[in-house]
Amino acid sequence: MSKITEQVEVLIQPVLDDLGYELVDVEFVKEGRDHYLRISIDKPGGIDLNDCTRASEHISEVMDEHDPISQAYYLDVASPGAERPIKKEADFQKAIGKPVFVSLYAPIDGDKEWLGTLSAVAEDTIEMTVKIKARTKVITIPRDKIAKARHAVML
Repeated sequence: MSKITEQVEVLIQPVLDDLGYELVDVEFVKEGRDHYLRISIDKPGGIDLNDCTRASEHISEVMDEHDPISQAYYLDVASPGAERPIKKEADFQKAIGKPVFVSLYAPIDGDKEWLGTLSAVAEDTIEMTVKIKARTKVITIPRDKIAKARHAVML
């Protein structure tokens, strides 16, 4: 996580807590000539457009007062969607038994991307049950090799 996203998270977490929203993710990215501050929020029962608008208004107020970002950017507040990122320890714990997609910094068994069911979570590793052709295999992935993890929609 970058320094900017960490600072933004610290600024907006209390606002979202007061509104009853969970902060899922903060991203600051450049796309073309524009910068975007993307904030994903959730709540039990899901997020709708009114929730995003309400959160955006409150976040804008806080960011106007204490903005750690020097360049112009667009603020985008949205639901994390069905393929919600898995970043925090609680996210990993909630994902046990569910389909996940994991991309890695370095390959394991020749692959840098794995799709399967998260079967166990430990302090330094996760275990996934993956299907390779007609057989099932359990793969252990060190957490420090995980570049990104997210829920997966499997048909």
